[in-house]
Amino acid sequence: MVGQIAALTPPQRRAFSACFLGWSLDAFDYFLLTYCFDSVAREFHVSLKVVVESLFWTLALRPAGALLFGVLAERFGRKPVLMINIACFSAIEFATGFAPTWTIFLLTRALFGIAMGGEWGVGAALALESLPTEGRGFFSGLLQEGYVTGNLLAAAAAGLFGLYVAHLHPVGFAGSWRLLFVLGALPSLLAVWLLSRVDESPVWLAGRQARADKRAAPALGYRAQISSAKSVMTQYGRSFVYLTVLMFAFTSFSHGTQDLYATFVKHDYSLSVPTASAVAIVGNLGAFAGGILCGTLSERFGRRRTIIIASLLALPMVPLWAYSHTAVLLAAGGFLMQLMVQGAWGIIPVHLNELSPGPVRAIFPGLAYQLGNLLSSRNGVFQAALAARYFGGRFAPVMAGTVVVVGLLVAAVTGAGPEAKGRKLEVG
Repeated sequence: MVGQIAALTPPQRRAFSACFLGWSLDAFDYFLLTYCFDSVAREFHVSLKVVVESLFWTLALRPAGALLFGVLAERFGRKPVLMINIACFSAIEFATGFAPTWTIFLLTRALFGIAMGGEWGVGAALALESLPTEGRGFFSGLLQEGYVTGNLLAAAAAGLFGLYVAHLHPVGFAGSWRLLFVLGALPSLLAVWLLSRVDESPVWLAGRQARADKRAAPALGYRAQISSAKSVMTQYGRSFVYLTVLMFAFTSFSHGTQDLYATFVKHDYSLSVPTASAVAIVGNLGAFAGGILCGTLSERFGRRRTIIIASLLALPMVPLWAYSHTAVLLAAGGFLMQLMVQGAWGIIPVHLNELSPGPVRAIFPGLAYQLGNLLSSRNGVFQAALAARYFGGRFAPVMAGTVVVVGLLVAAVTGAGPEAKGRKLEVG
């Protein structure tokens, strides 16, 4: 791992580090809420199910952000748009901590979804376009684990803060969640500063002259523009639909095993906030290892084959992950489950970018990713509703069923698609 990173040039290391940090902080802000669902529910006097609904609005509006920031990144460059994007989600996260009513809270989570939706596509394009083809699978795995790092940091922050609050205020965690959101927004300033020292994507720079030549050409008439748009849709439409379905399967896989897991271990097994956070941290360590391991293995065995193997290996982990009765065994199950789930996910940044057309790389993978998120955005709501209606509030059967169904879906959809390992990333 150290050798792979050391082989990069200083500009490549800066670009990758900035994109990794941006994705980590984006995920950190998102996952903070999942560790204080109960506290937010008590503060605004709403049910747990209603609070989980706020995740839907965040996920549902991510495609709008992917499209908005992706278009801007194609026009103005990856670097400046990514800086603006990170500043936006940081400001919105800060504002969440001051939401006076439930309606305003929902509004901030929806706006955060727009900002969050833009980060992955633009950041992945900047990172992968700046790196050499060799070892791209390893760096894909490492980049995607920025998401896991954010989750891990959120778990640690919630756990430590829960201990602090429990010591000072035995009445509980309610109200103190606001400070988590306020403090969580501040590290994003570091990512913006680091990006200011990053070079623009060489791929985007190489295509700037071609775009300038096109702008200098005589303008197309209305009918010609319509014909051109239809040509683009015909050329890329089938690939885009496939990637969207693939990302629906993948986002169902990750959100179905992560978003309600801390709530699951607290409710089903009565674990305290610090203990539940510790279980989640162990799971995220497994996720981090899985992403790097499978990303690296995909260089040898191919993207599709490695994804299929990882997603199917998640199924035997279900009993230990969902039906253990001690914190230690739950943590072990979480480690093994996320080793496989995020192992498969670690290949996604490079797989999507290799399958995406050069002229729309800042838009194509990010928009497909976030539309997949939109299609799976009510996953957490459905899980909470099923647990309440059919299992007396127990999450274990619902979580276990999610892994089985979605793990098989990921393997099937991946197997039906193409392989593009090692494809050169270029503009046109």
